[in-house]
Amino acid sequence: MPGLAMRFLGHSTVRVELAGTVVLTDPVLTGAVGPLRRTCRPPAPADWADADLVLLSHLHGDHLHLPSLRRLRARVVAPRGAGEWLRSRGVARVEELAPGQVLEHGDLRVTGVEAVHSGHRWGPRSTRGPQARAMGHLLEGAGRAVYAAGDTDLFPGMAGLPALDVALLPVWGWGPTLGPGHLDPVRAAEAVARIRPRVAVPVHWGTLALPGLVRAPGRVGARMRRLLVDPPREFAAAVAAAGSQTEVLVTEPGEPVPLPGAVPEGGGPC
Repeated sequence: MPGLAMRFLGHSTVRVELAGTVVLTDPVLTGAVGPLRRTCRPPAPADWADADLVLLSHLHGDHLHLPSLRRLRARVVAPRGAGEWLRSRGVARVEELAPGQVLEHGDLRVTGVEAVHSGHRWGPRSTRGPQARAMGHLLEGAGRAVYAAGDTDLFPGMAGLPALDVALLPVWGWGPTLGPGHLDPVRAAEAVARIRPRVAVPVHWGTLALPGLVRAPGRVGARMRRLLVDPPREFAAAVAAAGSQTEVLVTEPGEPVPLPGAVPEGGGPC
């Protein structure tokens, strides 16, 4: 895929180089997010210091991470309604976007896509604090199209997306269970059946965890350790079992995504 390069930086953070623009999705650049700890080293500054554009899918702390945003000098695109709250917390270059709206950055075109997920900062059960509608993003430029789903469950509009080179699809989370508004490996495979991208890259796995659960003895700890490894592989198996022509590229956090025709990079997994 000439003209497109990606590196999976962990959780929902992907570095996308497209149409002369370096994009970061939902950047989490530190070793911790609240009580969650990174299970491997954080991204190196070289992975994010030159970012031009940041796309935020929703307000949850593992996607909108204020300490990480304050490290960046990029143009930040937040869900509509979150701009004033972000600026009040030290994030200066903020613009807003809603599903169906379009933003242009040089030769890159970004379209907001709907998502089925809580848009509240503190989750679906809270009524205090900021709220803005969760969303995904469609990136188009240089003859390529990339869909970054953010966090979402299945929704009918997935079938209406244009022809995609790459879909970045969440396949798990950071805990032993998933709440509403998420895709597990099987439902993510159903998303592939609806979207039919050329390539699917599983994200939102293998990066953040509650350290006590990972170190716990017995079945609890064993299950949590498996969940840091197995979901993208279960997703790839489900896509293959469905007979899909989509190529699934399971990429370890910290590694470049081996897109067809890409020139191999240096670096290594976190």
